[in-house]
Amino acid sequence: MNVLTLILNRLNLVAAFRQLASDQQRRVTLMSLATAQMLVQLTFIPVTLTIPSVAAYFGVNIVDAAWTVIARLLVLGSTVFLSSRLGARYGHIRLFCVGIVIMTLSSMMAATSQNLTQLIIWSGTGGLGGGLVIANSNAILSLVFRPDEMGRAFAVPVTASRFGTLIGIGLFGLFLQFISWRLVFVTSFATGLIALKYAYPMLKYEYQQSIEEKLRLSIDYLGGILMITTLVVFILSGSHLHDGAESFTSNDGLGYHVPMHLLAVALFALFVVLQLRSKNPFLEFRNFKTKYFSMALFTNTTVHLSMLTIFTMVPILIEGGLGKAQVVVSMVLFVHQSFGLFVTPIAGMLYDRYHSRLMAPISMFMIAMGISLMGFFSAIVPVWALPLLLLPASIGTSMFISPWNAVVMNSLQEDRSFASGMLETTRQMGHTVGVTIGATVIGLSLPLTINLLPAVEAQAYYRQGFQMAALIVVWIIIAGGITSIFQKMPGNEREGIPANAAPQTGGDG
Repeated sequence: MNVLTLILNRLNLVAAFRQLASDQQRRVTLMSLATAQMLVQLTFIPVTLTIPSVAAYFGVNIVDAAWTVIARLLVLGSTVFLSSRLGARYGHIRLFCVGIVIMTLSSMMAATSQNLTQLIIWSGTGGLGGGLVIANSNAILSLVFRPDEMGRAFAVPVTASRFGTLIGIGLFGLFLQFISWRLVFVTSFATGLIALKYAYPMLKYEYQQSIEEKLRLSIDYLGGILMITTLVVFILSGSHLHDGAESFTSNDGLGYHVPMHLLAVALFALFVVLQLRSKNPFLEFRNFKTKYFSMALFTNTTVHLSMLTIFTMVPILIEGGLGKAQVVVSMVLFVHQSFGLFVTPIAGMLYDRYHSRLMAPISMFMIAMGISLMGFFSAIVPVWALPLLLLPASIGTSMFISPWNAVVMNSLQEDRSFASGMLETTRQMGHTVGVTIGATVIGLSLPLTINLLPAVEAQAYYRQGFQMAALIVVWIIIAGGITSIFQKMPGNEREGIPANAAPQTGGDG
């Protein structure tokens, strides 16, 4: 503890973050965004733990019960960019608060669901609320805090989201084991009420966004619907919504996935053509001409691809490839997530202090190293050492998120809502591609008779599949890391606003 105290004192970490909360407006913003991000995280990754309990309670199979999670992710991933544009039109804070209300009410309704269909509907509704929250929270941060404070500012909600994941993993397991799956959603409802308490005071502040700007903004809703449709088809193309085994190579799998992939490509092509010809495009392609903004989005996609690959493939490796119990998976992922509680704020502070372009490639190299170590050495180390293999990736992901969020938002300061929407869209699409790559490669590595093989032989195929998937992900991460080396770190000034200027106050329209 003395060593940790010494490190914190040398870094002057406490003072660095105390400066962020130097006035009432800043304190309200940080508390609101932190509790809202904790709510979002509670209702996503930890809720996946409820799938077996929900299946048993309603007497359905696991595949059907999994739609409670799929619906949530599907709605969030497809509507997050529209949510950011609506925030620009009607006020980021208003839409942020609406998102919290939707998530809170949907959690309560989910807890009272009388059948699986109701639970799926309310889970999807929660995804809509989550999209409104995360799409507008980035824009709110960039409006309240200066560019030279963004690393630390982003670290606060990111750390809170990690805390929410850890609470969910630890607490929800007890609820499911000893009480009821309904208590999981009741917990989210209670967290939502707390988030509303802190979000409501923000409505009295105006964050440098005039009424006139909002009224001039016109949204191409037809283009938005086409974009949502394209993203929905793309996300579903990686899901096993076909008969037979959950495979990409079986007759049933090929008959579903290939047409869905082709449909996604066709819809995307149609969307691009219509947007390029539109006088009022929903997606402003001209913003991608900002080179460093586009580079930052590519890097962001590759990292989040690796993050969901870890959450998807590590459980398969541990249970299928090593023959370990699910509790081992929880142990490894709990340790993996816990590093975000202290590495994230340190990384945010270091970014604000030095704006080093080496932080991203170093963190990405560590992610690649952790995934590689897990793939090639997990079979020869004791169970307690598995988190150590993943340790570089645990540190690397925690190092990356808050500084890179700041990089993306600071790279397109003239259109904060667009930057916020694309930041979250690339995050969600990275997650989808990561899951698809992991599942596809491992699926191709398994023989059709995998269930008939002795346990030892079957485990070898799972490990081989993980290694092949890990290599692909590592090369993608390396590509993102190389791109990040040439990334220009945004300066300490917002256009026309000195770095030491105080943010304006008022009301969000």
